[in-house]
Amino acid sequence: MTLAPRAVLVHRTTEYEELLARHGTHGQAAFFLSSRDRDIREVAERHHRTHRALIDVAAAVPHRWRQSRVERADLDRFLFGPEDVVVVVGQDGLVANAAKYLSGQPVVGIDTDPGRNPGVLVRHRAADTGKLLAEAAGGRGAADELTMVEAVADDSQRLLALNEICLGPAGHQTVRYRLSADARPASSTAPEPQASSGVLVGTGTGATGWLRSLWQERASTLPLPAPADRRLLWFVREAWPSPTTGTSLVSGALTPTDRLRLTVESDRLIAFGDGMESDALTLTWGQTVHVGASATRLRLLG
Repeated sequence: MTLAPRAVLVHRTTEYEELLARHGTHGQAAFFLSSRDRDIREVAERHHRTHRALIDVAAAVPHRWRQSRVERADLDRFLFGPEDVVVVVGQDGLVANAAKYLSGQPVVGIDTDPGRNPGVLVRHRAADTGKLLAEAAGGRGAADELTMVEAVADDSQRLLALNEICLGPAGHQTVRYRLSADARPASSTAPEPQASSGVLVGTGTGATGWLRSLWQERASTLPLPAPADRRLLWFVREAWPSPTTGTSLVSGALTPTDRLRLTVESDRLIAFGDGMESDALTLTWGQTVHVGASATRLRLLG
């Protein structure tokens, strides 16, 4: 017996819901915002738009399909199945948050706030859901295969991300490590000792966010990759020159087979993806992690 497809609706708690949880009532939340020159009506309207979109998306799921919902905070505990079609209802960043837990399932991005969101990953409106689900179930419709980045530690820990992976201290300290890139010429592959606030490795999708900020700040001449490009860019953040640490290896590009290799020389370093520090790898002194393009890609319906 073949299981019917399952639509998994991914959403996140709205700002209005967070305010009510913190302050108890609409009135108290309104007073809190007014003291900061904000109007709760705008926050409440965004909340209502999000919930209207969730209702419309849920109603568009075919009756014979199964249906589940998962909030962003619960993604790391949710078990996705191979027959799932993932419908992300919210902002672009929510697609990235869900992507790391998927393994090839088709993803539909529904924009709940057109004009406010860039719409890079949430490309569709709630009214399009029925058609998109039918296309996904039938294997029809165009899908972009977006490159993802992965970090694999020497103890088999693995982290996957759609935009970028950042390796660095858990707070605002400096972290020490040895860094080498397989893309460097054979004559200069010796690892460089460094002290910095971290290393960022990003994809073409990440080139619309944090990666682009670093690229612009450095006035880098490296071409930014496209979302489906298998090439990655990496930058060291605020490398510190000293008698024992260098700054010659601070940026570069990785081909699909290249790996950036980092060996920890601090008590603790974390690797987190797409801004989710709550779901990170923890690495300790002497451990090595390799970062590069992942074989897993995100199938985003166009």
